[in-house]
Amino acid sequence: MSYQQHFSTGSGSRPARRNFEFGRTYVVRPKGKHQATIVWLHGLGDNGSSWSQQLENLPLPNVRIQYYFFPFLILLKWICPTAPTRPVAMLGGFTCTAWFDVGEISEDSPDDWEGLDASAAHVANLLSTEPADVKVAVGGFSMGAATALYSATCAALGQYSNGNAYPINLRAVVGLSGWLPGSRSLRSKVEGSHEAARRAASLPLFLCHGTSDDVVPYSYGEKSAHCLNTAGFRHLTFKSYEGLGHYTVPWRNG
Repeated sequence: MSYQQHFSTGSGSRPARRNFEFGRTYVVRPKGKHQATIVWLHGLGDNGSSWSQQLENLPLPNVRIQYYFFPFLILLKWICPTAPTRPVAMLGGFTCTAWFDVGEISEDSPDDWEGLDASAAHVANLLSTEPADVKVAVGGFSMGAATALYSATCAALGQYSNGNAYPINLRAVVGLSGWLPGSRSLRSKVEGSHEAARRAASLPLFLCHGTSDDVVPYSYGEKSAHCLNTAGFRHLTFKSYEGLGHYTVPWRNG
């Protein structure tokens, strides 16, 4: 699937098209009618297949699970897309799957708004076909978590960075070992709109980070949670895992 977006290359220039070719999408369905759907986004260089296999092997019947933002047991459908293959500046231009380009994992690094918008729009498109009575959410790991958190800000602001309307009513967002793109300007954007402030305050966010993460430092997770909270995302939980590095484990209780 491709996503095309117009952007200007300079004053007086004609709009150019930037084309993003997304990879294969994998779906894990429960045995029975699902009540919620989560789009789960992989990390840099990974793909949707690896996460769909992990989810299929979870020791939970029918992929049935309880989240703090869904106060009852529900049947979940998982959608695991694959990011576009593209050069990544942080890797010296090496080509791999990435939801957006990044020069370094830092709050001072410039944001790739075109790439972020394309990936957030791809997630929204995947959720747009879900039935009206199904709750929809987005989550991810590492760069996937960053993309999920960017989707949360789009949902609150009601639009992407390019001004196009964000069409999905997200019910929850999960970020594991990630960071928040666009953190420097988020608070002023949310505070500038009563509707954005209302949406931000009502959207549940669940962030987790290992204290021994040597790829996305734990402090970045803390700063992201603080930034979101001060911007008005009041329904936010940040959970730290002592000694955990930049990886996930099949199941951690509590």
